[in-house]
This record gives sequence, C-alpha cells and structure tokens, in this order.
Amino acid sequence: MSLPYVSTYLGNQFYLNDPSINDVAIEDIAHGLAFQCRFNGQTQSFYSVAQHSLIVMSLVEEKQRLAALLHDAAEAYLGDMVKPLKQLFPEFSQIESKVMAIIGQRFGINLTRLHPTIKQADLIALATEKRDLMPYSTEPWSYLASVDPLSELIIPMEPFAAKSAFLEAFARLTNEGQAVPHIAAAKITGLTS
Repeated sequence: MSLPYVSTYLGNQFYLNDPSINDVAIEDIAHGLAFQCRFNGQTQSFYSVAQHSLIVMSLVEEKQRLAALLHDAAEAYLGDMVKPLKQLFPEFSQIESKVMAIIGQRFGINLTRLHPTIKQADLIALATEKRDLMPYSTEPWSYLASVDPLSELIIPMEPFAAKSAFLEAFARLTNEGQAVPHIAAAKITGLTS
C-alpha cells in the first residue's frame, strides 16, 4: 500500500505521514497559501492564507518575521481546516505539528512553538479579518474578547499578487533576494487606512 501524498504546484509529492525536508519548497508553500481562502471561503470576497500571513508578519519585530510569515505554512500541504472542525480531529493537529516541524527544519526556524508575539499578531489579524471580511458574522468570538482589530482596512489581494508578495517577503527575510527593493507595507499586506 502506498503512502498518501499531496501533489504540489511544482510537481513534488508531499507525503502526509512521512514528510521529508527535501519535499518542502517555498514556491509550493506560497502558491498553496495564496490560492486558499481563509474561513473555509465564508468571506465576502476571496482572501488568502498568504495575505493573512503577510499581515501577521507585518505586526511583529524583525527577528520574528520569518516565523510569522510561515506560521500557517503547513496549510499549503494540509489545507486550512477551520478551528471547530480541527477540534473534532485531534489526529490532524499531530500531523500538522509534524509538517510544521519539517518546514521549520527546512528554513532553520522553530515553527512548532511560536513566539507569543506571533500568536498575538495572529489574533489581531483575525479580529481585523472578522470585521472586514465577515460582516454577517456578528456573534462574538470568545478568543477575540480582549483583542482590538487594526485601524487599517483589509483590501483582499488577488492570489497571484499575494503569492508574489509572499515570495518577495520570504526572499527579503532570508537574504535570498537582496536585489528585491523595499516594498511598502500596504503593498505587501493589502492594508489601507
């Protein structure tokens, strides 16, 4: 019996139960996240996990930015499972942790224990997303009770724009793109005041 795998944008085979560092590619991650809509697609317009990651990255200090950019990277291979469904499948969280560990190993960072500032930035992004992208979701979310959204509004990016911004941010953070000029935060994140 063959192991289950996900075919990636670049044609790689990513084995879910036995992920290999050699099968992790930043373009597969950027592409997968850019073409996945947050909140299971229940938003007023398409809004990608890649753009969410860019916003989280923009809210933390420089030394935490790469981990913030990649904090949802496993979703490129596993999908963006909504929180209520994830709670029903604890084994999924174990697989997700294993995938995050391999991705972290590939890029030389710890993605299994995120810094508290990344977790807080994730909540700020979530509160902003709820306000700007889910206008009919008026019920309070308990884990956002003490979290204020950003003052800026989210302007959803097209998938290829989000992918490009994600790859540019990654290149800048890893010094793989020293020729990449500084890009204004509004262009990278899709936030506007």
